[in-house]
Amino acid sequence: MNLYWPIALIVLSNVFYHISSKQTPDSINPLASLTVTYAVATVASGALFFLLNRGGNLIQEYHHLNWTSFILGVAVVGLEAGSIYMYKAGWNINTGHLFHSAILSIALIFVGYFLYHEAITLSKVLGIVFCLVGLFFISR
Repeated sequence: MNLYWPIALIVLSNVFYHISSKQTPDSINPLASLTVTYAVATVASGALFFLLNRGGNLIQEYHHLNWTSFILGVAVVGLEAGSIYMYKAGWNINTGHLFHSAILSIALIFVGYFLYHEAITLSKVLGIVFCLVGLFFISR
């Protein structure tokens, strides 16, 4: 069970994420909307930190930070703003995420190869081909 609960959390969170992104009113600037999103995320993260780490010291934890938290913050803004803009541009909820996920999957195979020396196997090459075929059919 420890192996699968994070996947379940990701899937459930992504469903609500995409519903919320698609339902963001056209009348609001996506970046203004994200200021509220991140205020809620800050409060929720802080509350969960203290709930799951009884007696934890958040300020002490900050001493362990490195560059990754800052880059992740910028990346998350890009992901969320991109999703809202994607839906505002007219993408359907059943294809927009699938389209960018297929492209991301292909990109991450190469990131894994060049940055982490992960092997590119025949099955991964076939996966790339299937992703490209899927993109062809989705774009029609």
